[in-house]
Amino acid sequence: MKANPKDVNTGVYYIDGDVSSGYGALAAGCKFVGGYPITPSTEAFEAVCRRGPLVGAMFIQMEDELGSIASVVGASWAGVKSMTITSGPGFSLMMETIGFGAMLETPFVLLNIQRGGPSTGVPTKTGQADMMQSRWGSHGDYELIAISPDSPQEMFDYTIKAFNLAERYRCPVMIMSDECVGHMTEKVVIPPADEIEVEPRRFYDGPINEYLPFKPDEDLVPPMVKAGDGYKLYITGLIHDERGYSIKNEEYKFIYTKRLVDKIRLNKDKIIELKEEETDDAEVVVVSYGISSRVAVRGIEKAREKGIKVGSLRLVTVWPFPDEKIAELAKTIKAFVVPEINYGQIAFEVERCSHGEANVILVPHGGAGVHNPDDICDAIEYAAKEKKRIEGVIEYKTKLEKLVFEEGYKLHE
Repeated sequence: MKANPKDVNTGVYYIDGDVSSGYGALAAGCKFVGGYPITPSTEAFEAVCRRGPLVGAMFIQMEDELGSIASVVGASWAGVKSMTITSGPGFSLMMETIGFGAMLETPFVLLNIQRGGPSTGVPTKTGQADMMQSRWGSHGDYELIAISPDSPQEMFDYTIKAFNLAERYRCPVMIMSDECVGHMTEKVVIPPADEIEVEPRRFYDGPINEYLPFKPDEDLVPPMVKAGDGYKLYITGLIHDERGYSIKNEEYKFIYTKRLVDKIRLNKDKIIELKEEETDDAEVVVVSYGISSRVAVRGIEKAREKGIKVGSLRLVTVWPFPDEKIAELAKTIKAFVVPEINYGQIAFEVERCSHGEANVILVPHGGAGVHNPDDICDAIEYAAKEKKRIEGVIEYKTKLEKLVFEEGYKLHE
């Protein structure tokens, strides 16, 4: 019997998160990757280059990140599942076209292996400071989806989920990983193709002369067609009607932009995925994502050894944000502790959703490394002892922060 070409990657591997995500893209049916090499995401490019041709996928190295994201939007409209791969500076260059893709309701996946920044920053070391940019980086009102895996196995699994969500809601989906998860090498199990759930593209199947490219179904998501198959397509970044024609009427502008937002917001319960542990009787809940959730595990264990009732809420889906879950927990706990490899991004979302009912304590880290679990444990202990409500986000001073506070902003070799 001839082997299924889709099973070329099936098996048990010892690979890093970048490679695992590349394999996940191929397993999801990705047939086009347009990108430009950038540390620390290059291994994902290389994985697609090596294995992609075996399953009929194409990879093109573009001249820069502007060309990369544009090629992905074009390939998606040509009828294939598409992806780009980048990090910090490249992510910034892609922002305008991400908004363009959202306006055109173009399904594609973007893998961002975050590094220390800003600017060139620390290209070979980790960071988590692109989280707000992933949601608000492009101008105007739109919604997208962002996922944050915390292991090489999840990089495979959630890359597939990212493609499924992109196709289901016809929008860009971000995989917001980081250098540590991207370069972490662990066991990854890749099942046979027929055991992987893959969302097919929803193609229009009616009369060719009746197709309207932006006419939504009842779920607010329009079906697609392949450009070049004879359908009348008018595709523009201007606010447009169901035909794609530019419109100036304020009412229509409201209707179209509202639908871009509502097709995600009204389906939040179907999209959001969280990992929740021991929150029922918790005094403190640690909210984390990506590599910080791995580091937080030991900090939580140490706090429990001290008798503190602490739970964990891991954000697998970061955008749309789990507002209701945070608000629900805030009513029953003293505080949230939020370790992030930045100086406060998701912590502010947690504070917003807490409505002043629980303290929010940020455990910051400037990047190029991960938290010391002792700092997370100390922050949990501080949160459990704090009796008063404090307005706004409290920045807990870690050992590194205290060193800066005591010695000033001196550079040490």
